[in-house]
Amino acid sequence: MTDLIELAGKAVIVTGASSGIGASTARLLHAAGAHPVLAARRAGRLAALSEELGGALAVPTDVTDPAQVRDLVAAALDRHQRIDGLVNNAGASLHGPLDQVDLAEFSQILRLNVAGLLAVTQAVLPAMRERGFGRIVNISSGTTRRVAVGVGAYASTKSAVNMLSAVLRQELAGDGIAVSLLLPSITATEFGDGMFTLGASPRPGMVAHNPDYVAGVVLRLLRTGEESFDIPHGPEQPGLARVAG
Repeated sequence: MTDLIELAGKAVIVTGASSGIGASTARLLHAAGAHPVLAARRAGRLAALSEELGGALAVPTDVTDPAQVRDLVAAALDRHQRIDGLVNNAGASLHGPLDQVDLAEFSQILRLNVAGLLAVTQAVLPAMRERGFGRIVNISSGTTRRVAVGVGAYASTKSAVNMLSAVLRQELAGDGIAVSLLLPSITATEFGDGMFTLGASPRPGMVAHNPDYVAGVVLRLLRTGEESFDIPHGPEQPGLARVAG
C-alpha cells in the first residue's frame, strides 16, 4: 500500500509538456499548488506555458538525448532542490500495416517511447532515493489491450512501457518510489497529427476524451501511487479523477 499525498509544494517533471495530456497535466499540477517542471522539444510552446503558469521551470528536452535528460534533472534540482514526481508522457505515434512500417522510423519511435522513458526514469532516481520518496506515472495506451491492427508498431512500444512499469514498480518499491501505469482511451490532442476530434466516435463504443480529463487521472495516480488505471472507453465519467474513500 502507498500513502495518499497532497501535491502542494511537490516538484514534478512532466515530459511532452508542450501540448495535449502533458500540458493539461502541468496546468492541473500548478492549480494544485505543485511545481511542474516542463520538458518537451518545442521551446516556444514551453516558454508560453511557463509564462501562463507563473514562471514554471521550462527545460527544452529531447528525451532521446542523454545529455539533455541530465540537464533537465539538474535544472529541476537547481530550482526546487527536490524531484518528487515524474510523468513520462513524451511519445509519438506510428501507423500503418506492419509489413509497410519503415524500420528506421520504428527505431526512432522505440527510442522515444521506450528508451527515452527509461532514460528519464533512471535520471530522476538518485534524487528520489535520497529522499526515500517518489511518484512516477507512465503514460501507455489503450491500444495495448486489444489486437491493434493498423497501429501495431506503436502499440508494441506501449506494450513495452507496460512491462517496464510493472517491473519498475516492484524493483523500486523498497526505495519508497511508486510507479503507476495509465492507459488512456483515445484522446483529442495533436497526437497522430490531430486525428481525433473531441467528442468524435472513431470506433464503436469509443469517444475521444478531453486531455484535461486524462490529466485529472494522472494527478490521481500521483496522489495515490496506484499500480495502474485503465480509462474506460466511451463518454467521460465525472469523478473518475477523484480518490475513493
